[in-house]
Amino acid sequence: MTSTVPLPRRPLDPDAPSAGVLSAGPDARARHWYENDLGWPTVPGRPLRLLAGVRFDVLDVPAEAGAQALRHLGPGSPVALRGDRMQLLVAAGSAEELPGLLDWLEWGAVSLDLRALGTGDTLEAPEPPAGPAAVRPGSLRPGAVPPASGRSGSVQGAAVWLRPPGPGRGVEASLPAMPATPVGREGSAPDLVRLVDTVAAQCHRVRLRRACAGHPAGRRDQPLAFS
Repeated sequence: MTSTVPLPRRPLDPDAPSAGVLSAGPDARARHWYENDLGWPTVPGRPLRLLAGVRFDVLDVPAEAGAQALRHLGPGSPVALRGDRMQLLVAAGSAEELPGLLDWLEWGAVSLDLRALGTGDTLEAPEPPAGPAAVRPGSLRPGAVPPASGRSGSVQGAAVWLRPPGPGRGVEASLPAMPATPVGREGSAPDLVRLVDTVAAQCHRVRLRRACAGHPAGRRDQPLAFS
């Protein structure tokens, strides 16, 4: 009598989502993607939020101003949109560096619509991308305001990825940080100094343009806020 020997099983991928995760709702799948694929801690509860100050900090600026700063970001540096606000992910600890950096760049005395999220703050988690980014980095004209939603069917005003984080846990290596080389050295990589200088200038221009157009800045034109 001939016995049939079963074929060996393929080893399980420890990073692959479990059947329970795959069958769970979108919130559970999103939380799994952030925590297991990216290694970014999330906050319990709904809506899903990411904890800033651990793997990244955030510069929250008007989308119109942020669009001008995209050229100072590396191709793997994530950027999110929430309504008319753009959220630029930067290296952890940047929120603490920002006040001194703005003073050094001579922006410290200017009221800017710029907020830094760091230790103790949270960021609304954009929906994980299901495919290619809706807006490619080079597709924005200078001064153009990106669309508020990157996917059809997205909730109006919900956070979406303009530049989603890539796979793996090495996203933080692409985030703007204080330069290791002297500022302004030819050929040096884009860094936090260039990004902040550009964002501050654009925030100031947006405010002046709105004032000239007779649109009061309202609640957002408060002095620079640091968390």
